[in-house]
Amino acid sequence: MDIVYWSLIIIAFIISFVGVVYPIIPSVLFIAVGFILYGVFYTFGEFSILFWIIQGLLIVALFAADYVANLMGVKKFGGTKAGIWGSTIGLLVGPFVIPVLGIIIGPFIGAVLGELLVHKTSFQQALKIGFGSLVGFFSGAITKGVIQLFMIGYFLYAVL
Repeated sequence: MDIVYWSLIIIAFIISFVGVVYPIIPSVLFIAVGFILYGVFYTFGEFSILFWIIQGLLIVALFAADYVANLMGVKKFGGTKAGIWGSTIGLLVGPFVIPVLGIIIGPFIGAVLGELLVHKTSFQQALKIGFGSLVGFFSGAITKGVIQLFMIGYFLYAVL
């Protein structure tokens, strides 16, 4: 049964990494599912208060990384709140409108449209801001991936 239990835990962690690039999948939830599955299948005894505090801080860091990376990407390329909001909306809507590529195209189009519609910026400047949203998205994905690796690594350290 150990193979089945660990397979389910590993599948939960793998799904969490899919959520790094496909934000409709709640990465944090699947990491927590992995922890809970371990506790149910084996024991929660190996999870100390320090474990939960560190994991909680890392969860906060995950959410902050997503927001800050998007904000910095758009701002660095001259964007405003309209570009940030457009990028965020595009990130959420894009995958539904354009499966697979919508995760990349959505934030770009959202930032461009946000800037064009609200601030009437030039098309060239709006494209530059859209590119900034992509830089922010990819930077955030890398940062979130590293944080998730640390969360899972700390989990393995605690239980093995």
